Amino acid sequence: MGDASASADPARALLDDLATEFLREPDVEFGTMFRSPGLRVAGKIFAFLGHDRRLIVKLPRHRAEQVVRAGTARAVTMGARTMREWVAFPVDDDDLDGTLTTWRHAAREAHDFVADR
Repeated sequence: MGDASASADPARALLDDLATEFLREPDVEFGTMFRSPGLRVAGKIFAFLGHDRRLIVKLPRHRAEQVVRAGTARAVTMGARTMREWVAFPVDDDDLDGTLTTWRHAAREAHDFVADR
């Protein structure tokens, strides 16, 4: 997980912190998805680091809409298509502890959602 890019990029370091926590759980793996580092549970992606340094997670559609409306996250668009269950949480370089807390909650919610499917 940790490499030179993690020390150079606070967003990657935050993802590595999350990975350390989640890898203690059954069926969780850390790897590459969509050419980015991320987490899977039982082989299904639940969180990964987007190329724009955002944590992208899979949530129930109503919950994804809720966090987007609240301004906490942004909808994820792949090509011309907006993904209904995927949202992106930004990194706040001025508040990395707050970002980690937000990301931790988002990743937990995503893990629980994906693991139950």
